Amino acid sequence: MNINQKAVNTLRILSADQVQKANSGHPGLPLGAAPIAYELWANHLNHNPKNPNWVNRDRFILSAGHGSALLYSLLHMFGYGNLSIDDLKNFRQFGSLTPGHPEYKHTVGVEATTGPLGAGVSTAVGMAIAEAHLGGVFNKEGYPVVDHYTYALTGDGCLMEGISYEALSLAGTLELGKLIVLYDSNKITIEGDTDAAFKEDVAGRFEAFGFQVQTVEDANDLEALSKAIEIAKAEKTKPSLIICKTQIGYGCPAKVGKANAHGEPLGEENVKELRKFLGWDSEEAFEVSEEIYSHYRDLAAQGAKKEEEWNAMFNEYADKFPEEKAKWDEFYSDIDMETLMNNEELFAKPEKSMATRAVSGEIINKLKDIFPNMLGGSADLGPSNKSEMKDQGFFSAENRQGRNIHFGVREMAMTAITNGIYLHGGLKAFCATFFVFSDFMKPMIRLASLMGLPVAYVLTHDSIGVGEDGPTHEPIEQLAMLRTIPNLNVFRPADYTETAVAWVAAMGSESTPTAIALTRQNLPQLEGSSKEAIKGAYVIAEAKNSDKIDLIIMASGSEVELALGAKEELEKDGKSVRVVSVPCMDIFEGQDVDYKESVLPPSVRARLAVEAGATMPWYKYVGIDGAVVGMEGFGASAPAKTLFEHFGFTVNNVVEVAKGLIK
Repeated sequence: MNINQKAVNTLRILSADQVQKANSGHPGLPLGAAPIAYELWANHLNHNPKNPNWVNRDRFILSAGHGSALLYSLLHMFGYGNLSIDDLKNFRQFGSLTPGHPEYKHTVGVEATTGPLGAGVSTAVGMAIAEAHLGGVFNKEGYPVVDHYTYALTGDGCLMEGISYEALSLAGTLELGKLIVLYDSNKITIEGDTDAAFKEDVAGRFEAFGFQVQTVEDANDLEALSKAIEIAKAEKTKPSLIICKTQIGYGCPAKVGKANAHGEPLGEENVKELRKFLGWDSEEAFEVSEEIYSHYRDLAAQGAKKEEEWNAMFNEYADKFPEEKAKWDEFYSDIDMETLMNNEELFAKPEKSMATRAVSGEIINKLKDIFPNMLGGSADLGPSNKSEMKDQGFFSAENRQGRNIHFGVREMAMTAITNGIYLHGGLKAFCATFFVFSDFMKPMIRLASLMGLPVAYVLTHDSIGVGEDGPTHEPIEQLAMLRTIPNLNVFRPADYTETAVAWVAAMGSESTPTAIALTRQNLPQLEGSSKEAIKGAYVIAEAKNSDKIDLIIMASGSEVELALGAKEELEKDGKSVRVVSVPCMDIFEGQDVDYKESVLPPSVRARLAVEAGATMPWYKYVGIDGAVVGMEGFGASAPAKTLFEHFGFTVNNVVEVAKGLIK
């Protein structure tokens, strides 16, 4: 048995041992796909385990994340982050570096938290877009300082999920020639043979997308795999699909090709049989010979040499093109939030009423000059979302320098792609659509929150103010939904100042994504609105007697105007009313107790919240003695003014509810 075959079998054995020791996991994919992973990592992937963050490394995404044991075996053997054999032994255990599915920032060498099937390959499309854009901005003749590939290892499940259709269709349209999808085609899912639910012509579908398609009939043939990868790399226009035919559970006589190889341990006896079939010398779990470790160290050293060669080229580039080097440094550095908060141009608000979506559009076009690495777009709603960066062009096969992206009607893929753009490094990323379509985006927003990616999601048409489009397009429960996601800042600003604050929070964030919910209808510029919105909630209008507050009215977005109007009416009757604007509950919750109690004194139990959405999130603030003016059902189709009146979002109704709370 030659050293390459031994190296492949090492990945198989270590993966099976991890799953067996944990008594949990998915051995089938690692056993079948190990040759694909080895051939790629050993002979094609430009990477340096000693510097996992080398900017010009090739990216590898395990889209079929349930096969995590294979990735951990690779990372251990190549020497990433000192991932030890003991870490492999702690597979799927509490606090280990080897969780059930790979997690970005948790395990060195993991490029993305892929989670749901299809998410990884869609994220890879974003990485390929980022590579193409940065190459278009920085590369000079003879100096391809941004020149690398994005590889995604996918399975049948990834290609059944709709998100992959969306993302890969766009990849073909954009001619992302450096995106290479490796398809572990074993024709088995948890419920059995894929023919039960998946008979389509995958090759034909990808050809229709605009991909180059190849088939490797036996993935154990390393030479055939190598040839296919080289052909894919040589194709500069079309992205590539390599269909690699494998056997799930390869090497385990009792389970090869069977559904039960997918997601359960092989069993002690079957692991022994696996060792026999593969000709493995040791019967001890997790035992690898020095010969094989030495082989992997040599492979890793080749990667380090690749980076050394790139560093030498980049130093020449920096000397020859000092302006480009300065721009590079700008792309790869951050502006802190304090600097943004002190940028008065961002906060120069007009006197006229404006929809906050229009305000956001103005601020995006101010930010684009502050952040030349800002890249983003909309799911075919740019004119409505006001998300286009003016005079910046659109990223396309013909224009790699364009900073706007036509995502098409693909909300879920758009969100995953945006995550991938940020994950690549060097770029600030945002995307936009109607707020009601955040239902499509939610799984990928959740992954961004898990990964700690400070991307921005622009969500316009934020309430029943959508009007005539009717209840299908009027978000009711979406604010509540997004507010339940950990590590996500959800802003619903009330005017220009608060919208600027929301964007400052988004662009200055280091590890938290931001969702910004914006109105279709015009809102006035509010007296009292301020940069204090950066604290999540603040007193926008104080009670006439702050020592004796009769009522606190809380609101967000368009309803802050109603709260202020109600305060004015109630004070005509001698009541003392404080109005609190709450643009971001998530940030407010992070404030210290003293600040929170200064805004919402515990002694004031008469509290009213007003928001044109689901009432649920507000009860933690209004308590059992308070009330919420909100939506208890869906909206309707009518002009916005009619709907607000019908559902009680009027000053008169807020006043009437308030009177019932004041003792």
